[in-house]
Amino acid sequence: MNLLNSFSFELPTKIEYGVGAAKSLADVIKNKNFKSPLLVTDEGVLRSGVLKRVSDTLDAHHLKWEVFDRVEPNPKDYNVEEGTETARRLGADCLVAIGGGSPIDCAKAIAVVARQGGAVRDYEGPGKIGPDVLPLIAIPTTAGTGSEVTFSSVITDSGEKFKFSIKDPKIAPRVALIDPEMTLTMPPALTAATGMDALTHAIEAFTARASEPLADAAALYAIELIGTYLKSAVADGDNLEARAGMLLGSVLAGIAFSHSDVAAVHCVAEALGGKYDAAHGVCNAVVLPAVMQYNMEYCKEQYARIAVALGLTCETIDEGARQAVAAVQQLAEDVRLPEFATLGVQEDDLEELAANSFKNGSNIDNPRPMSKEDYLNLFRALGS
Repeated sequence: MNLLNSFSFELPTKIEYGVGAAKSLADVIKNKNFKSPLLVTDEGVLRSGVLKRVSDTLDAHHLKWEVFDRVEPNPKDYNVEEGTETARRLGADCLVAIGGGSPIDCAKAIAVVARQGGAVRDYEGPGKIGPDVLPLIAIPTTAGTGSEVTFSSVITDSGEKFKFSIKDPKIAPRVALIDPEMTLTMPPALTAATGMDALTHAIEAFTARASEPLADAAALYAIELIGTYLKSAVADGDNLEARAGMLLGSVLAGIAFSHSDVAAVHCVAEALGGKYDAAHGVCNAVVLPAVMQYNMEYCKEQYARIAVALGLTCETIDEGARQAVAAVQQLAEDVRLPEFATLGVQEDDLEELAANSFKNGSNIDNPRPMSKEDYLNLFRALGS
């Protein structure tokens, strides 16, 4: 670490953390003088009963609210369009995103388009988002994306089958209500996938070329928490301490990568998700060990520190780096993440997947440079 390097750190979101924190939503809305909240969520949250816990608190305070529940996994541009129409029709003066990364990312995009018009992809790239954005409150129900504390949103262009990002501190939630109880309904497979997604955020943030000290600190603690609690949360979903550890780890990982960056794992995962609509956390998990192996010579010291954060002991940096890669691979196996072959990747798609991975905006921050050909070789190795 070069302590003479400059960096900037901004966290626009107020974090309210604790068991039962979600019950304060009505107070947050009233204290900010909002009158017409639109709840943005998905069918899974509706089925779980989690949304009702939140809406009951609004009803108890005699607040009027509406719900938009048509967010799909890997939210699509047409989800944003429909949500925008709903927000405008209702005259919503704030959004409340309840769910995992998909509802929260979709709500961030709705917050922009509802006020500024146009198509969501008009806002891809830096400097495109003006100051007029619908205020957003986020309540995560998964421990994975960290979207409740980031200022980026990943949306799928349904025509191109390509994931793109909009990014600006103005789309960060004003308030994030971080409540471990809201994650208790996650089934084991979702707990595992989102947990590995959070671990990927932390590892890539710590090793990205754009890393900086405050993000590094958050990333290392996130890795420690996830390494400690992920298997327990998968094995016993009612273990509130494990749920809390995972949720806090996810938040810290979100803070880390939003102030650093992600890297090649996410470039590949977003290419796969855009093409096949595959679960983002699963895509990250199946790719992470292979990319770590590829990057090892360029970030051995960071990997050795990751090994320590995972509770391992090592006598040399080389040993620690190898142990970190092996430990991540073993963790994915222990929580029964599916293998790459289950994603159904077709040989004829490899060129397109490699090209989309290469043009991802985070490719530049991978610790080891990767060309389109490098991505193609990685896909072939994963599929062999």
